[in-house]
Amino acid sequence: MSPRIMVVDDDPTIIKIIDHAMKKEGIEVISANSGQEALDLVSRDRPDLVLLDVMMPGMDGFETFQRLKAIMDVPVIMLSARSDEVDRLVGLRLGVDDYQTKPFSPAELALRVKAVLRRTGGTRSREQRKTLGYNGLTIDSQSRLVTVGGKKVDLTPKEFDLLWLMASNPNRVFTKGQILDLVWDSSYFGDENTVMVHIRRLREKIEEEPSRPVYIKTVWGTGYKFEN
Repeated sequence: MSPRIMVVDDDPTIIKIIDHAMKKEGIEVISANSGQEALDLVSRDRPDLVLLDVMMPGMDGFETFQRLKAIMDVPVIMLSARSDEVDRLVGLRLGVDDYQTKPFSPAELALRVKAVLRRTGGTRSREQRKTLGYNGLTIDSQSRLVTVGGKKVDLTPKEFDLLWLMASNPNRVFTKGQILDLVWDSSYFGDENTVMVHIRRLREKIEEEPSRPVYIKTVWGTGYKFEN
């Protein structure tokens, strides 16, 4: 299975240059024009690596990086038109895997991508990561199909997104605020009660005994976690 990377940049010319260079190396490219679009697509497309521009309107690359990492543990190479040492240090302290300044050599960038993929094991089969299974519960991110004990469960889009976020990060504790930020987009002005309502509805649909949940556990005083 060829590796798949996501390029996040508001400059279509940059995306086109990277796409051409990566295809020559047998690497599939998907793109997003903003941080928010990247957040919307990452759970569905499950890239093996993300090339992320620092300077974008709205949500910049550093904020996008932090929110991406909360959704999926994916290697990230930051791209920046600035050679400012401070930017580089901020990115490395946040935990980015590599940093490339613009302008760059497309061939060199392809080599950096391949090196990070080798180092992080990012070329694992995407198909394996599109389906999650835990103790009778199966979640398919491509078809957005959920089954419990082999029986289909009908979820709303937000219920599915919430379940996928938590199930793809097993045993990680999310606060209600983090869930609100990651599942609902930045234009949503609801409060944390929305999260509580969706957690309750999810439990009613996937738990045999919603009052004694097996999958989605409450971490008192903090939030929720998916336990495997």
